[in-house]
Amino acid sequence: MKHERRAQVTELRAKGRRLEGYAATFNTETRIADAWSETIAPGAFSASIGRATDILALVDHDPARVLGRTRSGTLRLSEDTRGLAFDLDVPDTQAGRDVLALAERGDLGGMSFGFTVRDEHRSGDRRELRAVDLFEISVVSAWPAYPETVVQARSQVQLPQHLAHAARTLRIMEAMKWGS
Repeated sequence: MKHERRAQVTELRAKGRRLEGYAATFNTETRIADAWSETIAPGAFSASIGRATDILALVDHDPARVLGRTRSGTLRLSEDTRGLAFDLDVPDTQAGRDVLALAERGDLGGMSFGFTVRDEHRSGDRRELRAVDLFEISVVSAWPAYPETVVQARSQVQLPQHLAHAARTLRIMEAMKWGS
């Protein structure tokens, strides 16, 4: 099976040592390498997150920059009507500090996910992902493909007033096509 990756635009709230939001959204159409349009069907991730597999949270799909994993409980995944939701405890590592600093500034490009296709439906130049084997989600620095993904940084403690700017919500207004 071919491993594939998809990226998404994000909404960011930089606030503390947790990231939460959506790594993928359902029924959101995007163009893949100007070759076809793709959407993700509700439930596409349910088999993957329901099994006892180990799914990683990475930076830019780089296995040398692990942020968390389901096996250790530092990454929690679920599906709801909007998409693939995640909740990530960000480590106090260089990669973790970098991600949080970029989130606070609004400089991250989005979220992404790595997968192999289990079931799809094709019609002309349209493809619907109906079931995938998810092996990782990634915080990406640039060029997301799917719009509408949400990432929020959360803190376990109340932030001081001088850090209130970190709690603002940033919406990335234009989606850039992956690889363009």
